[in-house]
Amino acid sequence: MQIKALVGALAAALSVSAQAQGPIVIKFSHVVAPDTPKGQAAERFKQLAERMSKGRVRVEVYPNSQLYKDREELEALQLGAVQMLAPSLAKFSPLGVKEFEAFDLPYIFPSKAALYAVTEGPIGKDLLRKLEPKGITGLAYWDNGFKVMSANKPLLAPSDFRGLRMRIQASKVLDAQMRALGARPQVLAFSETAPALRDGVVEGTENTPSNMYTQKMHESQKHLTVSNHGYLGYAVIVNKKFWDGLPSDLRSTLERAMTEATAYEKTIAQRTNDAALEAIRRAGTTTIHTLSPQQQAEWRRAMMPVYTQMEARIGKDIVRAINRDVGR
Repeated sequence: MQIKALVGALAAALSVSAQAQGPIVIKFSHVVAPDTPKGQAAERFKQLAERMSKGRVRVEVYPNSQLYKDREELEALQLGAVQMLAPSLAKFSPLGVKEFEAFDLPYIFPSKAALYAVTEGPIGKDLLRKLEPKGITGLAYWDNGFKVMSANKPLLAPSDFRGLRMRIQASKVLDAQMRALGARPQVLAFSETAPALRDGVVEGTENTPSNMYTQKMHESQKHLTVSNHGYLGYAVIVNKKFWDGLPSDLRSTLERAMTEATAYEKTIAQRTNDAALEAIRRAGTTTIHTLSPQQQAEWRRAMMPVYTQMEARIGKDIVRAINRDVGR
């Protein structure tokens, strides 16, 4: 990993200094499938960046953990082995920016409008600035959507989770959430989740419908609950040294390309998830349940202790600020 990263860092530096000899290469790595909202937006950014820069930039997109898995990609970016990522927001906590874990709090965002009030406002911009001392420049927030739960038994009440081995991504908040429901959380890389579900290493998971469908998780999950209990979003980030070393006019061009790609991503996110949920329904392998208002209220009550448990870790100020911006 270290040798590969150092070689990548050298290649990145050379690509900037040698721009007159050829296009600057931006390696954009991510862990999901090309036909997810993130995957489609990455391809759109590639098209826009190459066209708007008139060939001065070449964007190479590497989906499905082709280069790095969840736990490796941030280190690869910091070392310059890749120039651009779009990791889920939970992944910034291990870097010491624990405020991003607020996005994992259950039922923190009552709607997409409330979410955008945070990500597009002062809170979102301030959080991205906190990444700069880590050698990372934040460019945009990309949206996936609200998560569902799945398992091989119906998950309609908190008691249904008792004892289940549930896959989560690395997040203390998500760990606390699953424990509040009585489940046994197990951290697994996204690329390892579908095989783990198939082999019975874990019994269930949470994710968005598009991620579940494109990874064929539904083929080994008999039940899915449309709970909308949590949010899954990403931050598009770039190696700061690489970004700062670009000519200012080219950086402005890439910022415009990212703005357009982000607007496109927001238009397709919900549509892609709705289509994925319908495709899961048509596949016939999975019974889809939708929580009633009474059931959802029971889930909320069960998960509310997570706020008290995690407030000191995330920061009372950020949680209060988000609650204020979403109208609570």
